[in-house]
Amino acid sequence: MATSITFFVVTVTFFIVNSCAANTKKVYQPMQFSYLGGTGPDKWASLDPKFAMCANGKSQSPINIVKAKVVVDKKLKPLIREYNSANVTLVNNKFNVAVIYPGNCGKLTVDGKKYSLKQMHWHSPSEHRIDGEQFAAELHLVHLADDGSVSVVSILFRLGHPDPVIEKIQNKLSELAKEVHTSNEKAPITVGPFHPTEVRKNGHKYYKYVGSFTTPPCTENVTWIIHAKVRSISKGQVETLKAPLDMRCKNNNRPVQESNGRLVELYEEQSNHL
Repeated sequence: MATSITFFVVTVTFFIVNSCAANTKKVYQPMQFSYLGGTGPDKWASLDPKFAMCANGKSQSPINIVKAKVVVDKKLKPLIREYNSANVTLVNNKFNVAVIYPGNCGKLTVDGKKYSLKQMHWHSPSEHRIDGEQFAAELHLVHLADDGSVSVVSILFRLGHPDPVIEKIQNKLSELAKEVHTSNEKAPITVGPFHPTEVRKNGHKYYKYVGSFTTPPCTENVTWIIHAKVRSISKGQVETLKAPLDMRCKNNNRPVQESNGRLVELYEEQSNHL
């Protein structure tokens, strides 16, 4: 697990560096970015030369999806997901809470291309918007292909009844928030067996576009899959997700970025009506 996660961090993105470090030893690492003040989103590009894409990129995420402008693509295929039960690791990165997957326990196929699930994490409020509407939370499932390309599946949530996936780890999330050391480092927690079958549901309609990671270094050429079906999350669950985070990251959503004429495609299974 350590080898695969380290490779993913080094070759693809910065944002799970802390996850990898937490899995090997408990060492305090100052946050390189946040969501407020001098280290907030509008300052990310100035914090490190490697973060330049956060300001200079032309295909940045998140975006506001305008339904009237999306293009129905009949060539798109349904998502194929095989997420197996696994002993995962729950990590507090200070800017988000992430579930780190070992090996090849989760598979995603998008238009014939295969990806392995590496992690899932949450943002609250949501980063992506639909017709300008911002939601209570957003779940990202980050996948990596053998050639290094990345696909992120996004699920949006409105306030309502509890989300069953979070219910599976509710106690562990609360435990993570309590494990505060004098260095302000939170210990990783093993969770297992973890089998979130619910994240495979409601894949009959989705939006697809090419964007970036929503945290530094804002790497582009990321394939985004946004579920059109908005799910439900309780207010208490949102508070639980926020509790372990740094005070500057309680609202860990990057502002909407310019679409710059990018195409947003829509897949909709004809036999299913949302």
